[in-house]
Amino acid sequence: MLKKALINIDYTYDFVADAGKLTCGKPGQDIEEKVVALTKEFLDRGDFVVFAVDCHQEGDILHPETNLFPPHNIEGTSGRDLYGSLQSLYNQHKKLENVHYMDKTRYSAFAGTDLEIKLRERGIEELHLCGVCTDICILHTAVDAYNKGFRLVIHSSAVASFNKIGHEWALEHFKNTLGANVL
Repeated sequence: MLKKALINIDYTYDFVADAGKLTCGKPGQDIEEKVVALTKEFLDRGDFVVFAVDCHQEGDILHPETNLFPPHNIEGTSGRDLYGSLQSLYNQHKKLENVHYMDKTRYSAFAGTDLEIKLRERGIEELHLCGVCTDICILHTAVDAYNKGFRLVIHSSAVASFNKIGHEWALEHFKNTLGANVL
């Protein structure tokens, strides 16, 4: 049987809430129900669920994003809290063996993290991606996953971006270039 994991990427206050520091706003808020339902589905089945959350240091002038985006997801701030009801779902399940919360400091959840090791240890072959932003962190995680030989499933109703054109382009790229199953 094919082992699957859900990678829930950057679905945080700063990326989704109206007052977030780098928010997708309404497109990100509109997927909350689907992100939570998908996460619950994977948790209830006992599949591996990863919460890959952007983490930045206050005033880090050496980070490549510093000149691209306003400060966001700063360590120790509420901007890094999972958005909406996803936070309470995580709180209910965070002590389970199949739940892994990880900080990431680059767009891809694989860059500079132990994500690949955690997936390989569990024999996982297929990754399901949800969260934000479709054309940034979801995209870079998907490209790395593809290059590492994982099968990809992108849940189009559970990804969003502040850039509608980028979002649409990324969905086509997942399907036509990475061979992902876009649901």
